[in-house]
Amino acid sequence: MPDNRITAVLFDLGDTILNFGRVNTTRAFLQGARATHAYLREHAQHAGAFPCHFVLNLVRLRLRYVMADITHRDFNSREVLQTVGARKGVKLSPQQWEQFAWLWYEPLSRCAQVEEDIQQTLEKLQSLGLKLGIVSNTFVSRFSLEKHLQMLGILGFFTMQLYSHEVDVRKPSREIFRIAAERIGEPVTKILVVGDRIDNDIKPALENGMTAVLKEAYTNTGKNPPPGTLRVRRLSELPALIKSLNSAAKTGNGNP
Repeated sequence: MPDNRITAVLFDLGDTILNFGRVNTTRAFLQGARATHAYLREHAQHAGAFPCHFVLNLVRLRLRYVMADITHRDFNSREVLQTVGARKGVKLSPQQWEQFAWLWYEPLSRCAQVEEDIQQTLEKLQSLGLKLGIVSNTFVSRFSLEKHLQMLGILGFFTMQLYSHEVDVRKPSREIFRIAAERIGEPVTKILVVGDRIDNDIKPALENGMTAVLKEAYTNTGKNPPPGTLRVRRLSELPALIKSLNSAAKTGNGNP
């Protein structure tokens, strides 16, 4: 009998690890626009009038977002912001452009909540010998996301991070999960996927032969996941759940 004990966990990011809920994104974007406009002026760059700065970047990002939905390929927001700035004559170093992109994202990052015991949860999962990774649909740059996770004290737990704009494929494509399995170095049958979206996380994970866990969130309220889906209310339930799954797999019972 094959050993299908769980050896790795792949987390979705938004509303799984980072709980945003329903956010006023326009308000957050306005705050980011003010911060980046001030940043350009501090670095003696052509900032232009604030309304123009706000509208040009907002329109460009929203157009790219619409195109991403059509093409099913995400984009790197830093590259978009840099293109808009370069057309206005802005000249920043690569490190400054990363900071510039972070200033756009930072107001949104402040909207995110994490479970108060998230570090302990991740420590328990690691103590079980599990590899931990992230698979996320996002246009936010890796630098910004890693900075956010570092500020929360949890970046070091994830040996692998896979962001859709870096691989030209996004969930619900099963391919992004296969890429994640390859990068984390475990067969799909030994990987557990945790996410809040039935369409983007649960269905493709199950189709790939992975174990799928739906985390309670506003994105799945009142929705019925497919058969075989496990459910948790909080991430802190995962260590006990995986212990039970692995115990059942070891004995051949097949049930947690």
